[in-house]
Amino acid sequence: MSAQPWKTDDWFSSAWNYNEEVTKDLNFADKIKIHDVTLRDGEQQTGIAYNFDDKLRIAEALAEAGMHRIEAGLPAVSAADKKSIAEIVKRDFGPDIYSFCRCMKQDVDASVDCGVKGLIMEVPASTHLIEHGYKWPLQKAIDTSVEATAYAHEQGLEVVFFPIDFSRSELSWVLELINTVASEGHMDALALVDTFGVISPHAMKYFVRAVKEKFPDTRLEAHFHQDFSLGVANTLLSLAEGVEIVHSTVLGIGERSGNAPTEDIVMALLTMYGIDLGIKTEKLYPLAKLVEELSQIKVPSNKSIVGDMLYQVESGIIANWFKNCGEEHLTELFPMRPELVGQPTADVVMGKGSGIDSVNIWLDKIGIKASEEEAADILKECKALGESTKKLLTEEQFRGIVDRTISKVA
Repeated sequence: MSAQPWKTDDWFSSAWNYNEEVTKDLNFADKIKIHDVTLRDGEQQTGIAYNFDDKLRIAEALAEAGMHRIEAGLPAVSAADKKSIAEIVKRDFGPDIYSFCRCMKQDVDASVDCGVKGLIMEVPASTHLIEHGYKWPLQKAIDTSVEATAYAHEQGLEVVFFPIDFSRSELSWVLELINTVASEGHMDALALVDTFGVISPHAMKYFVRAVKEKFPDTRLEAHFHQDFSLGVANTLLSLAEGVEIVHSTVLGIGERSGNAPTEDIVMALLTMYGIDLGIKTEKLYPLAKLVEELSQIKVPSNKSIVGDMLYQVESGIIANWFKNCGEEHLTELFPMRPELVGQPTADVVMGKGSGIDSVNIWLDKIGIKASEEEAADILKECKALGESTKKLLTEEQFRGIVDRTISKVA
């Protein structure tokens, strides 16, 4: 690790992240992997529907970015979904391919037909959800889990047991359910599932440690939702307790408020903890744009890591920093360089919030000189236009203001 891992040529985070007082209790696994669920949980976001070609394009892009595992879908959803999962397996893009399934033999058989390496096997794991959501007797959740996981193992598939609503369960009851599955059925790994995004960061250490105490030799995987925007924080905290696999989606798409965003977790680990997952970070922005296009969703322009306007400077104060720092000291303005995540080069834009440095930068760009008085008048008009249109100015609009202002003063 660099002598100053918080400040490299590509990023500038906080030195406090690496203080011994902060790091002494961190217990990250030697190898952390991304299990991307964009094609399954991501598609469960209301209004998203991928066709066959969409799924292949996304799977290939995930592979090009270096994702370790891809959850390609749930074969039982439709014949089309089953076909796309089988084709992704056949294309052999690189990552290990998993499917999602209910604890039902027919779901397991459908996944076997697709040729996947492993299964994420779901079962309701809170007594209230079993009672009210599924209308099952409690014993049914136990019996189906044991039977289906054992059957999946017999078919040669890796089994990741996925207790739905884990974080709202009565802990001793759900741990006993899982123990029964592990001993009477089969479990290669266990997902810590915060289905409704309701566990606080302060409770995460307790959650992970309680599970690890019961299952010390079992690989743990983190699947946390964003209902209170805590999925990323909770994922990082779980990893610091030894969880090995991250379930995440590109752009954080998914059921309700979505899943923990892949790009946020990858970059937070790299810049704040010095942990490189081997992901090609320069692919993150192009990957996000592809998923945005195929999902037909609107991504906020200030979305962390991959938002379109993160590196566009409007504020007059920041434009002054931009002018003074130049390319050499760009991380004085931003926590990381745009090219690190595949973003376009940073630039100054013109709008209501612009300042005199913004005007001078734009004047230099179009090769026109103006006096201080002219520049001040240009700025006044730019601000007025930005306020009236509620948009940034185009270069054509700026040139028009410059032409009018300079000829008027002359």
